[in-house]
Amino acid sequence: MSQLRGRVLLVDDDASIRRVLHPTLSALGFEIEEACSGEQAVSFVRTDRYDAVLLDINMPGMGGIEACRAMRRLSPGLPILMLTVRDSPEDKIDALDAGADDYVTKPFHVGELTARVRSAVRRSRAVQSVDETVFTIGAIELDRERRVVKKSSTIVHLTPKEFDLLYCLMSHAGKPLTHARLLTSVWGTEYGNELEYLRTFIRQLRKKLEDDPARPKYLLTESYIGYRFTDSLSWRAQTTDVES
Repeated sequence: MSQLRGRVLLVDDDASIRRVLHPTLSALGFEIEEACSGEQAVSFVRTDRYDAVLLDINMPGMGGIEACRAMRRLSPGLPILMLTVRDSPEDKIDALDAGADDYVTKPFHVGELTARVRSAVRRSRAVQSVDETVFTIGAIELDRERRVVKKSSTIVHLTPKEFDLLYCLMSHAGKPLTHARLLTSVWGTEYGNELEYLRTFIRQLRKKLEDDPARPKYLLTESYIGYRFTDSLSWRAQTTDVES
C-alpha cells in the first residue's frame, strides 16, 4: 500500500470533474474528500483538517471566492487552489486576493494540476514542520536571519528592499503573488499602485540572480497579475515580455 501523501478536499458542483480527479489523485496517494458546494466545503474545513483544497470558482449558492474567504478565515495556512473557467487577469487577481494560493484554468491538463497539488502539500508540510530561516532553491540561497543571499555559494549584494522583496517571493515559492500584495508587503499600503516601481526592483533582482535576465528561471512573470518565484527548476526558463 502506497504511503499517504495528504488529504485533499475536492470542491466542484460538476460531478464529472470530481469523477475524473478523484481516482487520479487517489492513485498518487492522496486521500480525497468530496464536496459539491461552497457551503458544504466550508463546513468540512470547520470540523476537519486537510493538506490542500481544490476549489471550483463558479458554483451556485456560495461561490468559490466567498468559500475561499471563509476557509481562509478558518484555516489561515491551508493551501487553496482555485479551478476556474475564467481566464482574465481580473478574475485571477480576485481569486488570489480572496486568499487562494494558486489557480488552474479549465480545461486543465491533469498532469499540471496534480503537480500543483503535490507542490502545495509539500509547501504546507514544510511550513508546519520547521520555521525556515534559510531558503534554498536551485543555486539561490537566502538566509533570513543573517540577511545574506548567495548564488552558487557566492554572496550577492542586495539593497535592503531588494532583500525584502526576494524574501517575500522565496518564502511563497511556487505561489503567484499579485503586484499589490508585493508592493504593500514590502513597501507599505501607500505604494499599492506603484507598478513601475515594482518592475524596476524585479529587473534589478534578475540582473543579480539570473544567468540570463532576459530568460529568467527563478523570478517568473505572471502576466498582468504579479510574480512567482519558482519552486522547481523543472520549469522552463521564461522569456520576459513588455510587462517584465
